[in-house]
Amino acid sequence: MPNESERLSNAGLTALRMREGAILRYYNDVANNCTFGLGSLVHFGRCTIDELRRPVTLADVNAQLDKAVRAAEGAVRSRVTEHELTQEQFDALVSYTYNTGATGARQTLDVANRGQNSKVANEMARNVYVHPRDANGRRLPAVRVPGLVNRRREEAAPFLKQGQQ
Repeated sequence: MPNESERLSNAGLTALRMREGAILRYYNDVANNCTFGLGSLVHFGRCTIDELRRPVTLADVNAQLDKAVRAAEGAVRSRVTEHELTQEQFDALVSYTYNTGATGARQTLDVANRGQNSKVANEMARNVYVHPRDANGRRLPAVRVPGLVNRRREEAAPFLKQGQQ
């Protein structure tokens, strides 16, 4: 079965770390959700005062990163079983899945499974919006995030190379 033994490469891990940016504290992300480290969601809605004061160590960040990367790798391997990916494509899909979650990546992974590379890039490019939350935690209308536009362009690049459908 294609991709069953694939793992995120060192280059892929470095790129993911660069895209996420490590923050050694709890903070409210662009959607006003409580987050820490390398984009690790603590919960939906803003951080509490206590959470904002809570220390975060590099060991905490690395442990969460390892756990989330393994989950993203598993999601890619379990959904892309029919089409063999290049290492660069696998890395890009792991980065994308890490960022969107397995549920958010499902449609893109299904297209990748069919080997429709240009459609993979199109699916990725559509996922550049977040739903911020107000002070009461209510979900607000979607907002386009320029940082996600750039990230999706990087993640889509391996699917747009010549000779790869």
